[in-house]
Amino acid sequence: MKVIFPEDETIEAAARLLKQGRLVAFPTETVYGLGADASNPEAVQKIFHAKGRPADHPLIVHIQSIDNLTDWALTVPDFALRLAERFWPGPLALILNKKPEVPIEVTGGQHTVALRIPNHPVALRLLQAFGGGIAAPSANRFCRISPTQASHVLEELGDAVDLILDGGPCQVGVESTVIDFSGKKPALLRPGQITQLEIEDFLQTQLTTNPESTIRAPGMMAVHYAPSTPALLCHANELNTILHDFIGQDKRVGILTYHQRISKTHLIHVISMPMQAHDYAQALYAALREMDRLRPDIIVVEKPPVTESWLAINDRLAKATRPYQPS
Repeated sequence: MKVIFPEDETIEAAARLLKQGRLVAFPTETVYGLGADASNPEAVQKIFHAKGRPADHPLIVHIQSIDNLTDWALTVPDFALRLAERFWPGPLALILNKKPEVPIEVTGGQHTVALRIPNHPVALRLLQAFGGGIAAPSANRFCRISPTQASHVLEELGDAVDLILDGGPCQVGVESTVIDFSGKKPALLRPGQITQLEIEDFLQTQLTTNPESTIRAPGMMAVHYAPSTPALLCHANELNTILHDFIGQDKRVGILTYHQRISKTHLIHVISMPMQAHDYAQALYAALREMDRLRPDIIVVEKPPVTESWLAINDRLAKATRPYQPS
């Protein structure tokens, strides 16, 4: 396994590996992706094998240009095209009805395909050198913490990946917003940095959050983005009770705090998280990984604000933890 910084010749080498049906991990602005040639069913199957991902879970296809939408989508509704023109490159994936020739391995057997243009120079250079669509879910084991650094990919997947392009820490830190345009009304399937309100204000139409369709999309599992260590999500006023319970049992506790300040001891490890939503999102997965590596008996996460700008973070935390239930 090679982890290398992406000079021009490295990008070309990575593109050649993709054309050979092999796997390349690369940075995007959201998380690191595990990439394969989206037009090659055998190559795409390697993604599922490396991640331990069920075959009926669709992948996002990363494309180079808005002009490439019609290479994959049967039709592109006006609302979808307008969003692409406004937010691409960026952390937004559009679900559209697929062309018949799009491999079902990419779409999880569905009639739709998810598409986006990533906003990261390495990803864009790789797409240009490759010249086609790159199917790329997050480069981690299925349902585990998404990688936001190249070292996370190596830690998760090791030799299952042929090459890891190191583009530094991801700037957004949580996965893209996913909007479904395959039905009668546009639907928000996964929140991200680009918020529901921002999209609705731009389109001057409401998104449904309870779509009638049964379209599956990345990140819709009830348990996802999770550390190996059991994790609790609690309110600030519950922290002291939880600490008292676990420390009284001589258990080691890892805490991600938002505004509570707690002293470290031999049984308590604390990471103070940023107060701003953008910074918190960027730090979240790395913080969960750090806690997981320490192997405490429990990870406790103080619930951050419940506002529009924190929606994606709360979505990820709800899937990575279980709520605290007082005994």
